[in-house]
Parts: sequence; C-alpha cells; structure tokens
Amino acid sequence: MAGGVVVSSSNTKAYPGELTRKVLVTCLVAACGGLIFGYDIGISGGVTSMTPFLKEFFPDVYKKQLEVKDSSNQYCKFNSATLTMFTSSLYLAALLASCVASYVTKAWGRKISMLTGGITFCVGALLNGAAVSVWMLIVGRILLGIGIGFANQSVPLYLSEVAPYKWRGACNVLFQLSITIGILVANAVNYGFAQIKGGWGWRLSLGGAIVPAIIFIIGSLTLADTPNSLIQRGKLEEAKDRLLKIRGVDNVDEEFNDLVEASEQSKRIESPWLNLLKRKYRPQVFFAIIIPFFQQLTGMNVFMFYAPVLFKTMGFGDNASLLSALITGAVNSLATLVSISLVDKFGRRFWFLEGGIQMLVMQVVITIAIGYKFGINGNPGELESWYSILVVLAICIYIAGFAWSWGPLGWLVPSEIFPLEIRSSAQSVTVGVNMIFTFFIAQIFLQMLCALRFGLFIFFLCWVVVMTIVIYLYLPETKGIPIEEMGGIWKEHWYWKRFVPVADEEMGDVKGTNKDGEC
Repeated sequence: MAGGVVVSSSNTKAYPGELTRKVLVTCLVAACGGLIFGYDIGISGGVTSMTPFLKEFFPDVYKKQLEVKDSSNQYCKFNSATLTMFTSSLYLAALLASCVASYVTKAWGRKISMLTGGITFCVGALLNGAAVSVWMLIVGRILLGIGIGFANQSVPLYLSEVAPYKWRGACNVLFQLSITIGILVANAVNYGFAQIKGGWGWRLSLGGAIVPAIIFIIGSLTLADTPNSLIQRGKLEEAKDRLLKIRGVDNVDEEFNDLVEASEQSKRIESPWLNLLKRKYRPQVFFAIIIPFFQQLTGMNVFMFYAPVLFKTMGFGDNASLLSALITGAVNSLATLVSISLVDKFGRRFWFLEGGIQMLVMQVVITIAIGYKFGINGNPGELESWYSILVVLAICIYIAGFAWSWGPLGWLVPSEIFPLEIRSSAQSVTVGVNMIFTFFIAQIFLQMLCALRFGLFIFFLCWVVVMTIVIYLYLPETKGIPIEEMGGIWKEHWYWKRFVPVADEEMGDVKGTNKDGEC
C-alpha cells in the first residue's frame, strides 16, 4: 500500500506507566521553553508595525509609509532589507546555536541546555529593550536566537523522553501550546503598549521578553533530568529512581533495561553526526529534514511574524492590524488544545492530512480575496467591512488547521522517531533546518510580497499540496509506540522497509565505527 502503516501492538512492548500528576507538572514546566519562542514570534511583527519604532530605527521605511497613499501599491510599503534582518537575524543565530546545543544536551543533560537557553534569551531581551541603535537591536536578536536554539533543541527531547508512550503526543504538544500562548501574549502586549502616549511602548514590548525567559529559567531549575539522559551519562541508580517516580509504578525493570541497552549502543558510536549518513538511519534523517522544511513552507510563520504588517498592508489601521493579530493568536492557542486532546486518539497522520487539506482550501480563499481586491498593482480602493471580515475569518481557519497539525507535529514527530544513539544530533538537524528556512522566509517575505503580489500565497499553496502528498505516501503512524521501540515502524512501511534489513546487518558493525564514522 502507498500510505503509512500502523504497527500492531504485538510488535511493540507495552511498558507500564501512568500519566501521573508529577509527569504532567514536569511536562508543563518544561514546555514553558516554548514561551520564549512564541513571544518573540509575536512581538517582532507587532513592533515592526509601530510607527515610533520605525521612525527611530528604520526611518526609510517610515518615510516610505508616508509617501504611499491609499491609492498606491500597498504590496511594497514595508519592503526593507534592514527591517527584515531585524526579524530574521534571530533564526540564523538559533541555527548555529543548535549545533552547540547538541553537544551540551548530550554531554551535560537536557536541563543544562534549557537553562543556557533561558539565560541567554533573558540577556538578549534586556539589550533589545534598552536599544538606542540598530546594532544593539541586532545583537540582542542574536542573543535571543541563541537562547531559542538551545531551548528548541532540548525541550522536545525532554518531553518525549519523560512522557509515558501512550500520552507522548499530548505531552509533547504542550511545547507547541506554549509557543502559541507566547504568541498570543505578545500580540496582547503589542496592542496594549501601542496605546502608550509618547511612543515608547515598543521598549516594553521588546524588554517584556524577560518575563517568559525568567519563567523558563525558574522552571528549568526545578526539573530533574530525564532517565535517558542520566543513563547516557552513567548515573544508573539516579536514572532508575527517576523512572520509578515519573511512571508511578513499582516495577520499571523492562523499560529501564531497554534504556540501558540503547545507551550502550549509543556509546559505541564515536561520531554521531557522521553516523547520520548511514543507510539504516535514512527514514529518520529524511523526516528530520523534510518535516521542519515543510513546516516553514506552509506560510504560517509569515502570518505570525508579519501579521500586523500584513493586515496593515491590506488596509487595516495601526490598532486594527494589531487587534486582528491578537484574534489570530487566540485562534492559534485554542486550536492547539484540540491537538493536545486528540493527537493520541486519531494519530499523527490523520492530523497532518486533515490540516494540510484545511490549509490548502483556506489559502485558495485568501489568494482569491487578495487578488480580487488588490490585483497586480496593489490598489485596493476602499475596503468594505465584509471583505475585512472574510480575510480575517479565512486566515483564522487556516491558522487553526496549522495549529492542530503541522505546528505541534512538526516538533513531536521528529523528536519521537530518533534512536538514542543519534537523538541529540538528529534533533539538532531538525532545529537547524527549521531555523534555516525560518530565516529564509523571514528575510525575503517582504521582498517576495512586493515582487509576487498575491502570487506569494500561490507559492505557499503549492507547497502545501506537495507536503500533504509526501506525508500520505511516506510517513508511518507513530502513535502508541514506546520511543525506544520506534525502529519497528519502518519494517512494515511499503517504502522504508527496503532500508531496514541493512539496519539489522549493521547492528554488529556499530562496535567497528571509528571516529570518522566509517566501518
């Protein structure tokens, strides 16, 4: 068959364990790492639409706004390489930081990596809030990016390793919920601080990022590391005690022994980065790259980064554009709750496919709406209230489709399919690809909007078609499978099973892997 498969329970182990109060609290605290990412996504777009901020740091954009009349081309009014560099520089820093975070996460544990991310993000927030020049903004953004790189590398791994396998999906999606809450809070903060007389509200918006950073730092200090990480660092007794506490049962010997065995295999691999190139890891590496790649090409981050700017381009006033962004942020958070409730019931494939179809239909509606009103020349004339309501409604339905599919699953699925021996390095690949294309989209979006007009939305629409087909053909179902037993799903897949026999043959070759990753 062409689609993915559901691995039968007879092929996997059923480790005992409940979703205890301790596990739930632990996951909620760890997921707070998503707050810093979400707050930054929401805050940057709102601040770059505030006139006092543009006037002080990006006067060319401010002058262009004054020159562009309502009857002129609205597509190009915010086109500025410097302005987009302010937004996108963070993600380039996050890309580089994720490589360092891979080593820290493996050598010193998930907790240290999360702490590093929170502290660095806090310093960047303070620098941005006190900025008096563009270079201070950019340096602050780079520090924010380093913090996000560490957090995004460690938090999804932490959640997947702590959660009982039956509830791993819901627990991991808490990270995405945290991101959406961060976006929602940022939109509300932007809307409120934009009303401050004197034009200094943007400082509070940028400096306010220390609040989610402090929450994350305090939360990280209260957490114990995962059993997987403790075993990997030789702390077996502590790891078993930790496993007993988070599983809420009296006997975890089977799971503990399997974790120890997986750790022993991982220690025999001296070059995990080069080991990713081996044929037996082809399925995992494929999805480590393709899922974050597609996640960015849904176009969702365009709406999150530049929602106020985009709404302002479509004729909404300053406050109306910020309010519209606040509405879409609320939809994003509420829809993520749907994913938490149902991702372990209906599975990952169902939500990927449903969300893809929903986003596709709404992007068609958005494209037609913007094309009909703005055309090629970007002259919308007077925007009627029914048109504004239609656009916001279509965008909200589109965001809901993303929020219960590609948003949370883009972090969940990669973090749960990697074997322990490549987990840290493979997660860095996922974060790296995510940040590369987040940077790419953030950096060129305003130029693309100016050049392609409403055709930009056709660009994203085509990618949604491609990614939905790829998921249907190549992604097997991963729900309800213990994380250290995930290797079995590839054996029953119509395409990936051709790589699995090689994996079995190579098991004995692990000991012979040298420092260069060759056998």
